[in-house]
Order: sequence, then structure tokens, then C-alpha cells
Amino acid sequence: MNAKKCKVCKTEFAGRSNKIFCSIKCKNFYHKNLRYASAKAAIRIKEYLKRNHGILLEVLGKSLVQKKVYRNILEDKKFRFKYHTHTHVNSKGKIMHYVYNLGWMDFSDDEVLIVRK
Repeated sequence: MNAKKCKVCKTEFAGRSNKIFCSIKCKNFYHKNLRYASAKAAIRIKEYLKRNHGILLEVLGKSLVQKKVYRNILEDKKFRFKYHTHTHVNSKGKIMHYVYNLGWMDFSDDEVLIVRK
């Protein structure tokens, strides 16, 4: 039987062909760290989404349904265009990006249309 190296501690061990950890301790350590990293990433993304929503709400105001603004206004407020909850393609093929109930669409090279759903 071929000796394999543990995925965590790199110790050589023998066993089944699909075994990747030398012990339960290494297996638990690996999966605990994997869950921690996933949770940490999810928390960071949720914060980006909350911040994006707040920025859109601030720029749009409480009473307006839609507003056209310059892209640099959002960029100056550290809006992260990469993070959104869902998208919608309209009949003209334009993509509307949403953060919960507020959305934005590139209107031109330097303008963005913000809408409330």
C-alpha cells in the first residue's frame, strides 16, 4: 500500500486510497478552519451589500423612484459595483443590478440610473 501525506500536518500514513487525513484531529482542524473562512467571507460580503444599499438609498432619497447620477458620485462614496444581490435584463438587453430593493444600471459611460423596485 502506498504511503500518503496528511493534508494538514504532512505526516505520512497508510490507509484507504481516498483517505486524506492521518487522524480525526487533523480532519476536524481542517473542516473547522474551512467553516471559519467561509463564515468570515460571508460576513464581509454582507457588509458590502449593506453599505451599497445605504449609498444607493442616500443618493436616491426617500421619495424618488429613480434618479440619474454621475458614476463618480457613487465611486467617491466607496460604492462597490461588483457586489449585488441579483440582476435583471430588460427588453432592450440592459442589465439592472439590484441590492435588495434598489437597483442601478449603467446609463452611459459616466452616468448611472438608480431605481427603487
